[in-house]
Amino acid sequence: MPNTLTACIEFSFKGEDFRYAAPLDLDALLLQYEQFPAIAPLLAKIHHVDTYSYLYEVMEESDVTFSDAEGIAAEFVHHGEFDAQGLAAQWAELKVLIPLQKIAQQTMGIADLKAHPDLLTALKLAYKQGQKHE
Repeated sequence: MPNTLTACIEFSFKGEDFRYAAPLDLDALLLQYEQFPAIAPLLAKIHHVDTYSYLYEVMEESDVTFSDAEGIAAEFVHHGEFDAQGLAAQWAELKVLIPLQKIAQQTMGIADLKAHPDLLTALKLAYKQGQKHE
C-alpha cells in the first residue's frame, strides 16, 4: 500500500484567501530526498507560486495541516499534525527489513523474521556493516 497524505496551507494575502493543498506520495519523496522535505516549497511548485514572491513568504509562515493519510503514514498523522521524522525513521527501518525478510525466506524458509529477533539483529548488523563499505 502506498504511503500518502494530503498537505494543506491556508492563508490570506492582500485581502485574498488562499488554500493550497495536494496529495503527496511519501515513498517517492523519501526516495528522492532521504529525509522529509519542507512542505511550503513543494506546494508552491505544485501550485505555480514563485518562491521569490511576497505571496510565498506569507505562505511559508503559515501552518500546514495534514489529512487523508494512507499506509504507514496514517500512524504518523494526528489531529492535522504530521510526525515526519517518525515516518522517515519507520520508512528507513522498512527499507532495510523488506530485503532482509526476502533473504530469510529464500535461504532459511523463515516467513516472519520478526519472530526471530536474534537473527534479525544479526542481519541488520551485517547490512549496516555492508553499507559502511560501499
